[in-house]
Amino acid sequence: MEIQCTRTGCPRPQNFFADLDDNAILKTVQQKYCITCGMPLILVGRYLPLRLLGRGGFGAAFLARDRYTPAMRRCVVKQFQPSGDLTLQQLQIAQNLFEREGEVLEQLGTHPQIPDLFAFFEISVPSLQGGKPDQFFYLVQEFIDGQNLEEELAQKGKLSENEVVAVLRELLSILKFVHENGSIHRDIKPSNIMRHQNGRLYLLDFGAVKKAAAGAAAARSTGIYSMGFAPPEQMSGGQVYPSTDLYALAVTCIELLTGKQPTELFDAYNNQWNWRNDAQVSAHLAAILDRMLLAAPNQRFQSAQEVLDALALNTKAPSPIPQVIPTPASTHVVAPSASASGNKGGMPVPQAPQPPQPPAVNPQTPSKSSFSTLELLSGAAFTGFEAGLLFIALRSLLNSPGISIGIWGMILGGLIFAQFRHIIEKFDLVIIAGITLAVIWFVPALHQGFDKQDLIVVSILAGASAIAVTALFRLIYKLLSNIL
Repeated sequence: MEIQCTRTGCPRPQNFFADLDDNAILKTVQQKYCITCGMPLILVGRYLPLRLLGRGGFGAAFLARDRYTPAMRRCVVKQFQPSGDLTLQQLQIAQNLFEREGEVLEQLGTHPQIPDLFAFFEISVPSLQGGKPDQFFYLVQEFIDGQNLEEELAQKGKLSENEVVAVLRELLSILKFVHENGSIHRDIKPSNIMRHQNGRLYLLDFGAVKKAAAGAAAARSTGIYSMGFAPPEQMSGGQVYPSTDLYALAVTCIELLTGKQPTELFDAYNNQWNWRNDAQVSAHLAAILDRMLLAAPNQRFQSAQEVLDALALNTKAPSPIPQVIPTPASTHVVAPSASASGNKGGMPVPQAPQPPQPPAVNPQTPSKSSFSTLELLSGAAFTGFEAGLLFIALRSLLNSPGISIGIWGMILGGLIFAQFRHIIEKFDLVIIAGITLAVIWFVPALHQGFDKQDLIVVSILAGASAIAVTALFRLIYKLLSNIL
């Protein structure tokens, strides 16, 4: 059995113990120690870290087993692991945030879509440098078996309107509970939303949660946010509100709808969000998301329930959305801060200008030339497949190589243009490819000098080559876009 050492900086954290493959020994052994650094591996005699799930600037998460349960249930062990040169004040802030995450999970974990807190503890071990012992802080929470929406988006390219509305409704229900219990999440984004294998969504990473003052609707921000998802009041270190989370949720939704990063959707020069051209959505949903994206907190929806009510009015136009006059961009310096998850920014950053609100009843038409990566690669496969078949057919029919190449190029150009204009797409590509293959297969004059097996080999190789070339140019384009 493999057990992962949790000491920060251990050069060889993987440890293998053959005797722990015996379940009886596994449940009764007192302790095991890291072969490399001597760190106790079975945390508080109970939790066995199996592998690293992820690491950030101020924390690491491990998949673990709880040997005090009959089935040795899986759980997540999060360890406070500050990295870099932090001042004592920054280190204390980071530790306070980690402890706050445990407190919030203990309070909010009663909700079925927020992970339960199982344990919170610290251990002291001899330092490798001698002198004062090293202290390690741990939080153990429920393991959600699934993938987050960032991973899901990478697989699908983009989500449909119905899928995004379902996500929006579930997250609003969770946020309603969070807000009614006096907390503001402050870090809503796709990577913090996990879809369980059973389809249910979970809200994760409560390390940035801000507790609202008793009887108040807002709390002072400490400069913790994820760039692109945070509204102006959070980036400037000002008061945060329930509508702060609603803004981040709307940014999450438009990323899921378009498959693009928030930085690609916000036009800082014109001070506006430009996302409708990249998404096929109804005017009703677009108006709701636009209102959630307003720069002024008091002009957004004020609660998750208000958004749920607006979504329920799917046969009526949403209430009028106030217009906002864009203001010049200004620079706000945010005090350095830290988070146990390591995902939040804490350095001085310029505040991005926020967009004026477009009219609620003026949805723009989707872009004809907008393609996800999956669509590009499937189109390339189809074009390459057709190119191989057409090459064989034209070479068999025509004796002139020049004429064959000319006709071949015109046909391929027409197919590419038809894909670009969405005249043929999705299942059309499979049907056309199948018909082309069947015609050439059953008409001997169209494959003279080629075996039927050659038809399959040539067309598949051509399709694979087209995919490879397209993927290469896509990668180069992305790299140049990021550089320029």
